Amino acid sequence: MKTLFLLRHAKSSWDDPSLGDHDRPLNARGEKAATLVGGYLAKHHADIDLVLCSTAVRAVETRKRVMAAMGAPYPPVEHERGLYLCGARTLLERLRDAPDSAMGLMLVAHNPDLHELANALTGSGAHGLRHDLTDKFPTGACAVLVFETPHWAGLELGAGRLADFVQPRKLS
Repeated sequence: MKTLFLLRHAKSSWDDPSLGDHDRPLNARGEKAATLVGGYLAKHHADIDLVLCSTAVRAVETRKRVMAAMGAPYPPVEHERGLYLCGARTLLERLRDAPDSAMGLMLVAHNPDLHELANALTGSGAHGLRHDLTDKFPTGACAVLVFETPHWAGLELGAGRLADFVQPRKLS
C-alpha cells in the first residue's frame, strides 16, 4: 500500500507588488494554517518517507511549517521547479517516478493542478470527504489518498481511496 499526501501551499501574501508569483511568501494566516495541518497530520497519519515540493516560496514555507509541526525525524525533500504550475498530468507523471521505497509520499504544489489531480485519483472514500474535495481544494488543505499498489508507477486514475481531507478552517 502507498499513501499519498497532496498538500496545497497555504495562504500567501500579496503585500509586496514587486514580487513575482513564484516569490510570494506566506501571510500570517498561511503560517498558522500550515502549522495546524502539520499538527493534525502528526496525530492522525503514518510516516512520510519523501516530500516532493514546488520551489515557489509559499510552497517551501508551507512544507517547512508542516514538517516542523509534525516533528522529527524529517523525511528527505526534493525541491523541483517543474512542480510549479505544471498541470495535473505532469504531477501524476512525477509521482509515478517516485521510488518504491517511499511508502508515504507528500507532494506540495498548487491549484488548479492539485485539485484536478486529487479528483482524478480519487475513486472511493467517505461521501462527505469526497464531496468536500470535489467542491474545493482550499489553501493549506491536504488530501490523503491510499492506493493498493506496491509501486508508484502503478498509480491509476480512480484507484485512490480518500482517507482524509484536512482543511485548516476546520481545525481552528
